[in-house]
Amino acid sequence: MVGEKKWLPYALLLPWGIGFLVFKLYPFVSSFVLSFQNRQGVFVGWENFAKLFDPENYYGGLFLQSLKVSFVYVFVTVPLILIVSLLVAWVLSRKMKGIGFYRVAFYVPTLLGSNIAILVLWRQIFEYQDGLVNQFLGILGVPGVNWFGTAGGAMAVLVLLRVWQFGSTMLIFLSALKNVPESLYEAATIEGASKFRQFVSITLPMITPIILFNGVMRLVEAFQVFNGPQMITAGGPENATNVINLLIYTVAFKNFNFGLGSAMSCVLFLIITVFTVLVFRSSRYWVYYEE
Repeated sequence: MVGEKKWLPYALLLPWGIGFLVFKLYPFVSSFVLSFQNRQGVFVGWENFAKLFDPENYYGGLFLQSLKVSFVYVFVTVPLILIVSLLVAWVLSRKMKGIGFYRVAFYVPTLLGSNIAILVLWRQIFEYQDGLVNQFLGILGVPGVNWFGTAGGAMAVLVLLRVWQFGSTMLIFLSALKNVPESLYEAATIEGASKFRQFVSITLPMITPIILFNGVMRLVEAFQVFNGPQMITAGGPENATNVINLLIYTVAFKNFNFGLGSAMSCVLFLIITVFTVLVFRSSRYWVYYEE
């Protein structure tokens, strides 16, 4: 066609391309290059990576501890988010009065969860002396819990914060539940299948692609968590909540050891990649796709 603007799609993609090169690809390549340098910018090969996995090295000990903390955080929060969001979505998929209000109410925490004011408020809620949670426990005659004084208590606070932000996962599940053919439920009802049996044998298999999607997204997010541990626990007590991203921030931007911090970032990238690949490889055994 005469005068066809073949350049227009490329022009529209140009802002995204510039943003990707400047804010994604360039930092990634720079971090990879820095991971092979010391504080003075001298090339040291794999020395930084060797330090990270040496328990006798100061930073190595911190890094291995942060790996353990991150794995605990990920493998607790991800299943909880998936379970809670799926159950809430299943309830909200039913026809009931005021359903729109409940959907919005459950989604709002996702918008506010990373807000600094919410993180400060969350810390105040779990304070030992005058926190709202301990005040409520006191009314019930239960002694207050020093949430931030123990490793388990501090981690529980962070896990609850992350699970509280299940709104976006819930909405995706809700959309998937709406797309399950009603004819399958009608046939199961005629056969005498209970609601629980229908959920296990029909609902879950039909939404396994969405479970896979949500699982991978939440897995990546959990490994990259930073705001909560940084603002609420600051990695304490005794590095019990010092996740990998928080340690990278401390090493690179507080101690100005960009080489070691970049090496940690590369290891984190590799860990996320490996787990993502494993999840996708396993999907052939449990994910059902309609033909």
